[in-house]
Amino acid sequence: MKRLGSAADTFAVPLFLLEPPKDKRIPFRFESPSLTEPCSQTCTENQFAEPLYSELSETLELTNRGLHRKAWEFVWIAAVLKKAALLREGNKGIGFGIGQEPLPAFFASHGVQVLATDAPPAAIDGQGWDLVGQHAVSLEPLKRHQMLDNDKFDRLVQFEPVDMNDIPDHLRNFDFCWSACCFEHLGSIEHGLNFVEQSLKTLRPGGLAVHTTEFNLSSNEATLELPTLSLFRKRDIEALYGRLIAAGHKVWPLNLHPGTGPADAHIDLPPYGSPHLKLAVRTYATTSIGLVVEKGH
Repeated sequence: MKRLGSAADTFAVPLFLLEPPKDKRIPFRFESPSLTEPCSQTCTENQFAEPLYSELSETLELTNRGLHRKAWEFVWIAAVLKKAALLREGNKGIGFGIGQEPLPAFFASHGVQVLATDAPPAAIDGQGWDLVGQHAVSLEPLKRHQMLDNDKFDRLVQFEPVDMNDIPDHLRNFDFCWSACCFEHLGSIEHGLNFVEQSLKTLRPGGLAVHTTEFNLSSNEATLELPTLSLFRKRDIEALYGRLIAAGHKVWPLNLHPGTGPADAHIDLPPYGSPHLKLAVRTYATTSIGLVVEKGH
């Protein structure tokens, strides 16, 4: 396992990332990830150089973020839904833990009916999300006037408080659902994996679940698991995908290639700066990973 010291660190690829899943049912790739042909993949420098990244980041008003994995998460989610041809008028999408992100307005600009949800205030009491602009209680912070006018936004976007550990039964028949780095904060690794599984219940058959989370690049054994933050290992993702395949769902191929660019070799240390694709969390190196699951028929 790669442990992090107090000085600037560089990333060395651990062997476990190269190993195909033990469960042969899980589709697997190990190649430089692409936004134009997305799958379940990690955040890498080369994706920022793709024309599609420039196009989507400009539309999402993220061009000032530089090489930052949080900007990549929004772009990757948009790229997946674009590839799946789900960004069209009349479709319905539900977002979890949306904070003040640009995706609800972006999807509505394509004519998608959006239900934006975030945790009820009691569920995040004392965690500080409401103090750093990463929690929503209304639609106002989600408006993006350069993407669409207020009338269209108000017509297409609604808000509802939702506990991601207890998704209400009335939320059903959406064409897609999404979350951007949220389910690692649900209390434990198992809580996070359960959320992904339960989110599929909000979809119509053939609908798409698109989620990003924290991925442990240092170890497939030891990890961080706290009430407020869990780092998911390769084994956790494989266990989830095995469960979903057994239940009749389809997972997009898993590609854990960590990239080969200079920014991919850099581990950002606190206080974090740029590039910010990989970072140190306690003794672990972590990055963002995106997961895509198609609900079975």
